[in-house]
Amino acid sequence: MTDIISAAPQLDTALFPDSFLWGAATAAYQIEGAVDEGGRAPSIWDTFSHSPGATRNGDTGDVACDHYHRWKTDLDIAYDIGLQAYRLSVSWARLQPDGEGPLNPEAIDFYRQLLGGLAERGIRPFVTLYHWDMPQVLEVAGGWPARRTAERFADYARLTVDALGDLAEDWITVNEPWCSSFNGYHAGTHAPGRRDLGAAVAAAHHLNVAHGLAVRSIREGAHPQVRIGVANLITDVVAASDRHDDIEAAARIDANNNLMFLAPPYLGHYPAVVHDLYDRYGLESLIQPGDLKTISTPTDFVGVNHYHQMVVSSDPSDPHLGASFTHAEPASTSLGWSIKPESLRNVLCRVSQEFTELPLYVTESGASFHDETDHEGNVIDIERIGYLHGYFGAAAEAIAAGVDVRGYFVWSLLDNFEWGEGYSHRFGLTYIDYETQTRIQKASAKWYRIQIARHSGQPKYGDRANSGIVPQ
Repeated sequence: MTDIISAAPQLDTALFPDSFLWGAATAAYQIEGAVDEGGRAPSIWDTFSHSPGATRNGDTGDVACDHYHRWKTDLDIAYDIGLQAYRLSVSWARLQPDGEGPLNPEAIDFYRQLLGGLAERGIRPFVTLYHWDMPQVLEVAGGWPARRTAERFADYARLTVDALGDLAEDWITVNEPWCSSFNGYHAGTHAPGRRDLGAAVAAAHHLNVAHGLAVRSIREGAHPQVRIGVANLITDVVAASDRHDDIEAAARIDANNNLMFLAPPYLGHYPAVVHDLYDRYGLESLIQPGDLKTISTPTDFVGVNHYHQMVVSSDPSDPHLGASFTHAEPASTSLGWSIKPESLRNVLCRVSQEFTELPLYVTESGASFHDETDHEGNVIDIERIGYLHGYFGAAAEAIAAGVDVRGYFVWSLLDNFEWGEGYSHRFGLTYIDYETQTRIQKASAKWYRIQIARHSGQPKYGDRANSGIVPQ
C-alpha cells in the first residue's frame, strides 16, 4: 500500500494558511448505535428506518458503527490520522428524550467523556446540535412544520451548550435544513417521511427560526464566549444551456436549494424568487414580526456542506419547480453524484462574495464508493484519494481568490449508516466491517495523514501509523 500512496498525487500544502484545520466529520445517528441505551428515546430516524420500505434493505441505525461503545477506538483512529479537528453531532433524542425539560444525565456523561477524549488527543471539536435526530415525541406534536419545535430546539441548544460548553467552543446549530425540510416533509425520502409541500415550506422556515433562536439562547447561557455557525448544504447550480427557460429553471432550483437557507441568516430576508415559489404554500403567512431579525442574529463562522453540481433544464412537467436536473459528468460517485472540484471553489467564492465575510469552514465534503477489502485486508480507495486531492485543491483556489477558508472536514471519518441508502454506500476514511465492527484505515486515511503531516511540518508524523487495523 505504501507504494500506491506514494504514487498518488500530493497536495501543495503551502497553499493553505498555517492555522488551517484538517478534520473529518460524523453524525450521531449514523455511527452511535445503542438506540435504547443510556436513557435515549426514539428519534424520527428510528421510527422512519423501522418503517417497511423506508430504507434500502430495511437498514437501521440500531447498531451502526457501535460508536457509543467504541468511541475510544474511533478517537484513536482520528488521532492516528493526525486530525486537528473533528466535527461530531450530539443526539437530541439522547440528551433530551422528551424534547423538553432537563437533560439526561447519562447522555451528558457520555458526551463529556467523548469531548474529554478529544481534548486528551489534542483534537478540536466542532459540535453540531441538530443532525436530524429529533425526538419522535416532537414529531408527534407537529414536528418542524410546528413553530413550537423551533422554540423547543432553542431550549435544548442552550441547555446542551451550558452542559458541554467548557469542553467545546465551536458549535453548529442545524445541519442541512434543506434536507430536513424538503427531503423529510415533501419528498418523503428522509425522516419523518411525509409528502406535503406546504409542510416542507413551514419546516424550512421554522428550521431557520430555530437556528436564530438557538444562537440567541446560547449567547444568553453560561458560555457566551462560544463560536456559533450553521451548516448549509450548498449546491453549485448551472443551467443546461443559455436558453432563457433553462436559466430561469436553474434560478428556481437555486432558490429552493440555496437561497432559502443562505439569504435569511446572512442578508436578513427571503429573496423575491423564494417568495414567488413558496408564498402560495404559506411562506409569507408563516413569517411573524421579528422572525427575519431573529434568523439573522450574528454568528461567528459559516459551515459549507457541498457534494453536488446540478445541471438544470426547464421541465414543464414538474409541478413544483418546473425544472429537472442531472449531476455533472463525466465522473460520479457510487451514488451518481458529480465529481467536479471547481464546484466547491464556486460555492465558496459565491458565499464569500454574495452573502457574508465571515470565516468559512467546509463542514462536509466527501465521496461514496463501493469500497472492499483486498486479499491482504487492505482497502485501496484510489478514487477517494483523487477526489480529496481535487477538492482540497479547489479549496486552495478559493483561498487564493481571497476567501477566508479556515478548515475542511472530510465526510466521513467512518463508513456509516447513510440515511435512506442504509449501508449500501461507503463515505469513510475508515472501513467498517459491520459484522465484526473491525475498523480498517483505508488508503485515503493514510494519504490524508501524509498531507496533514506535510502541512504541519512534521514529516515523521506518519510513523505513528499502525497496520490500519485497530484491535477491538
